[in-house]
Amino acid sequence: MKKIEFASGPIILEGIFSVPQGPGPFPLVVVCHPHPLYGGSMHNNVVDAVCSSLGNRDIAWLKFNFRGVGGSGGRFADGIGEKEDAKAALSFGERQAKVNPEAIGLCGYSFGSIVAFPVALEDPRVRAVGGISPFVQPENLLNRFTRPKLFVCGTQDELVSSGALEKLVQKMPEPKELALFPGVDHFWWGKEEVMAEKVARFFEKYLKN
Repeated sequence: MKKIEFASGPIILEGIFSVPQGPGPFPLVVVCHPHPLYGGSMHNNVVDAVCSSLGNRDIAWLKFNFRGVGGSGGRFADGIGEKEDAKAALSFGERQAKVNPEAIGLCGYSFGSIVAFPVALEDPRVRAVGGISPFVQPENLLNRFTRPKLFVCGTQDELVSSGALEKLVQKMPEPKELALFPGVDHFWWGKEEVMAEKVARFFEKYLKN
């Protein structure tokens, strides 16, 4: 695990990158954190749990702070500039020596999913995408997206209706997975590890085979 810096246009972002022991090449998942204006950062409990579970399955991971967060330059850009940040993170990750550039995934938690989903749609480097407590905006965004996609949500989420999410996912093409966690809210306190295992298994399934 090492601290990294990379450029997103004229802005320098900070992140942390981890690659498993061994010769590789390894799959990579880039993880996008929750809303910058509500305290979201790469040190979030959900982001940390997901990265830990990915590492346990010999998947490289990269988490980073969006512009204006922590030591990253710039300022909040309404989810638009943040898409460029995610693409810059993908570019940094695919250049690393032990990363398989043909096996890259993207995962977003909460606001991070608002960034991750359209980037996956636009960027062919993303072979699988996951959303945790996800916002699908607009609702038909992924209705023609044929790469693997995962949606993970608690049934007591205050911000995302698990029932509405289920209906949206039904309209999407395969491959797709939906995992609903009974009694869990938007913040996952105490349930991070169980959820993160589900996320890691998804990326293992689609990026390692």
